[in-house]
Amino acid sequence: MNVLNRVKELRERHGWTQLELAEALGVSRQSVNSIERQRYVPSLPLALLFARIFRIATDEIFELEQPAPTYAPRRDDFFD
Repeated sequence: MNVLNRVKELRERHGWTQLELAEALGVSRQSVNSIERQRYVPSLPLALLFARIFRIATDEIFELEQPAPTYAPRRDDFFD
């Protein structure tokens, strides 16, 4: 599974450079670049900091890309 993100889109919408966002986050510009290019998935604390800086929910920034299920789950799969 991959984690997709909207970091670049949100950064550009705010008119920030990668360096400005990196300084706000306390990371390197290269880290921001790697996250934007989907090469690196940030830790949970860093993801929460992105949400605080952008002032939106974490799941509006990061999304779990799930492969298509190989079977349709049934109620019995979750409850006894």
